Amino acid sequence: MAHPDSETSFLDNFRIPSYLIAPDSEAKNDSIVPQCPVLVFINSKSGGQLGGDLLVTYRSLLNEHQVFDLGEEAPDKVLRRIYLNLEKLRSDGDDLATQIQQKLKIIVAGGDGTAGWLLGVVCDLKLSHPPAIATVPLGTGNNLPFSFGWGKKNPGTDGSSVVSFLKQVILAKEMKIDSWHILMRMRAPKEGSCDPIAPLELPHSLHAFQRVSSTDELNMEGYHTFRGGFWNYFSMGMDAQISYAFHSERKMHPEKFKNQLINQSTYAKLGFTQGWFFASLVHPSSRNIAQLAKVKIMKRHGQWQDLHIPHSIRSIVCLNLPSFSGGLNPWGTPNSIKRSDRDLTPPYVDDGLLEVVGFRDAWHGLVLLAPHGHGTRLAQAHRIRFEFHKGTADHTYMRIDGEPWKQPLPLDDDTVVVEISHLGQVNMLATHDCRAKSVHDPSTPSHHDDEDDDSGEEDSGEEFRKFGAAETFKLPDELDISRLS
Repeated sequence: MAHPDSETSFLDNFRIPSYLIAPDSEAKNDSIVPQCPVLVFINSKSGGQLGGDLLVTYRSLLNEHQVFDLGEEAPDKVLRRIYLNLEKLRSDGDDLATQIQQKLKIIVAGGDGTAGWLLGVVCDLKLSHPPAIATVPLGTGNNLPFSFGWGKKNPGTDGSSVVSFLKQVILAKEMKIDSWHILMRMRAPKEGSCDPIAPLELPHSLHAFQRVSSTDELNMEGYHTFRGGFWNYFSMGMDAQISYAFHSERKMHPEKFKNQLINQSTYAKLGFTQGWFFASLVHPSSRNIAQLAKVKIMKRHGQWQDLHIPHSIRSIVCLNLPSFSGGLNPWGTPNSIKRSDRDLTPPYVDDGLLEVVGFRDAWHGLVLLAPHGHGTRLAQAHRIRFEFHKGTADHTYMRIDGEPWKQPLPLDDDTVVVEISHLGQVNMLATHDCRAKSVHDPSTPSHHDDEDDDSGEEDSGEEFRKFGAAETFKLPDELDISRLS
């Protein structure tokens, strides 16, 4: 057990003097410069009781003024207030404020949606020294934390667990990752509304996906235009439908969702009851991706080209990180033949490309658990465009970074368009052995040991195609299939 004095000395590396965060809290003093000053944002509702317990622990170990409950105050208001204060102090000649501003890091504890919320806020603030972000896995999928080496299981909330996490933070490296803009435009319907419908209430990460104002440059007369952003993935189709059902159930019965295992088991059960395992029998073919929309892609800064979508594909995922649905990688690593023949690359997080993967049904995901398993690789693209066919369906399901919504579609409109484009990059904190790889990092391995051992076509046979994954597909190890009904 660490000596209390040595632990206190270690924690001083992270503590920020109160006057830098809350101007009226105390008088300025001659504080030492912390090596790794952090602001901590915790979703106290995440992980059952874990979020609340973690909030108490961080506040007991650090300055309570640098630890924030996202249920009480939005991060954009917090960061604006703090950076305005730091800027004022810096202009007054406060050297500590200057150094804190340059060294500041952020820790966010919550699900992928919560992490995306913080990433979006930092992007929107357009700071001269944007802080890098470390993510604590408190959600169900935890794809962002897992990609950058922070794990995918909900962590301990005691003091020693938090200190252990902080030791990783102080040793972490910074990585840039691509961020993506999503725009959806359709004619204003003659009747009803086409606003996104979230499960009972809008999740945090949907704060960025909203109708633009009448003064926004993207606004067009007679059209509804929505915009948002994501860092991990955008998906559309049946996997988003199951996610929507899961979030609706959790909103109505929060007492049933006490921990990560229960959440994953419920996800799997919904996959059965919603027909995801028997999609060819119960899922309307009109909602298959090829029947629902025409898909176009642009590679780098070239021309738009049509993307062929097999008729059996019921879900499509545009993936930025090598982790989807709790740590599975539906893109994998293409072998040398496919790299040459189809111009495919490994899934780098900062190459300005999204990996586009298709899924047929839940069984199409389970084989991903096998070595070299992957989804139906459709393309890698710098921009992606979905043009919905007129009158095919009155709605579809979409989700960004784990947060789903039901999207009404006007039946009398043939101009419904969803377009995804590269927006820029943000800074993440990552462990040195993380799964995410940079195209610019000379230490990134060539992946030859992990690449596919199959050289056949992606779609050569209905029964033997490689599989992709979603949380809907993946059964927890502890789940007894015989008990599902």
